[in-house]
Amino acid sequence: NDRLDIEAVDLADPTVFKLFQRGETRGVFQFESGGMQDLLMKMVPDRIEDLIAANALYRPGPMELIPTYCARKHGREKVPEVHPIMDAILKETYGIMVYQEQVMQIFNQLGGIELSNAYKLIKAISKKTVDVIAKFKPDFIKGVMDKGVPREKADEIFDFILKFGGYGFNKSHSTRYAVVAFQTAYMKTYHPVEYMTAVLTFEMGDTTKMVEYIDECRRMT
Repeated sequence: NDRLDIEAVDLADPTVFKLFQRGETRGVFQFESGGMQDLLMKMVPDRIEDLIAANALYRPGPMELIPTYCARKHGREKVPEVHPIMDAILKETYGIMVYQEQVMQIFNQLGGIELSNAYKLIKAISKKTVDVIAKFKPDFIKGVMDKGVPREKADEIFDFILKFGGYGFNKSHSTRYAVVAFQTAYMKTYHPVEYMTAVLTFEMGDTTKMVEYIDECRRMT
């Protein structure tokens, strides 16, 4: 049986990551744009977590954090140490708040705020709802100080979250996108003729895209 189980492909396959690293992602789900190709060549992703982060960061606002992510990933910039709990939560993304779930964990584990309230607080930060933020701030500051952090540092942490927490993207959403992106890149890597045929068939009604994909097929031969 030669049927390919696309859900069983190795998400750590280095050959597929090389395609991402070269920015050859025409026809790859969510990673087609010139800006995303540029990001991939700078990031040099080598694990699925990088693709998940790329998906979440490539949006207005979080985009400004992309150079920092790349610099820290490649050791050009040190990952700052803020607090052991916070550092552990943000380890996967080099100390950068990329996901809503990370911000919720910081509120919960560091600030002692219940997860249901942590979710309300994230929404308030992204919408800049000042009264809701003001309502939860004292609880967070107290929770952080209970962990032995001085008041001034606790305030700093809260301000840091206010600045970047509102950018948080849903990680589960971004993860599924990244997996589908990897699966399409896998097909393009190992079954290029069949995959590009399918892409061309799917886009048959769009002349502009057809021209782009035919160019891509030429480049691949």
